[in-house]
Formats: sequence, C-alpha cells, structure tokens
Amino acid sequence: MKEIRAYIQPHKLSQVAVALMDIPGFPGLSVMDCEGFGRERMQHIQDYSPFLPKKRLEIFAPDHLVETIFQTIMQVAHSGHHGDGKVYIIDTLEGGRISTGERQADLG
Repeated sequence: MKEIRAYIQPHKLSQVAVALMDIPGFPGLSVMDCEGFGRERMQHIQDYSPFLPKKRLEIFAPDHLVETIFQTIMQVAHSGHHGDGKVYIIDTLEGGRISTGERQADLG
C-alpha cells in the first residue's frame, strides 16, 4: 500500500476528483486546504505573503492502483503554468480500520 499525496490548484479539485472516481476500485481520498510555496514566487504586492492556496489530497491505495492514480492526477491537474502542484508517492507499512479493528498491510 502507498500514500499518494498531491498538492494541486484549488480550481482543479472538482476535475481531479471526478477523474479519480472513474478509476475502478478507487479507494477514496481526503482533501485539506493548505498554503505554501515552492520555486515559484508571487510578484511583490502591498500585503506580500509568499504563501499560495492549494488543495492537499491524501489517497491510500493498493500498489496495483498507484500508477493509474498518479498519472490521472498528473494529467488532470496539469495546466502548463508554474504552480500546478506536486504529487508524491510514499510507502505505507500498514493501516487500521477503526470500525472493525481490522489491521493489515494493504488496507486501501
């Protein structure tokens, strides 16, 4: 099992979510508001802040879905402009389902 963590432009969230839901067996996702900055910088404005709004997606998926989910996010969130975001794949050792007490390496 892997965690796919993506930081995307807020206006791309709906398109990305719809595309992910079309993947057979898609396990679901969590979305959070966040702010940050990378290599891109905003131009100087009166109330300068380097932080730009993003949406953070967290998806825990079985190994066989990771590449499909990764490529879907990369394609749908792409606009061709700086600041489109980033996607990471992180190893996950195991997970637990609180409602059943189930604990396994490929909880998904």
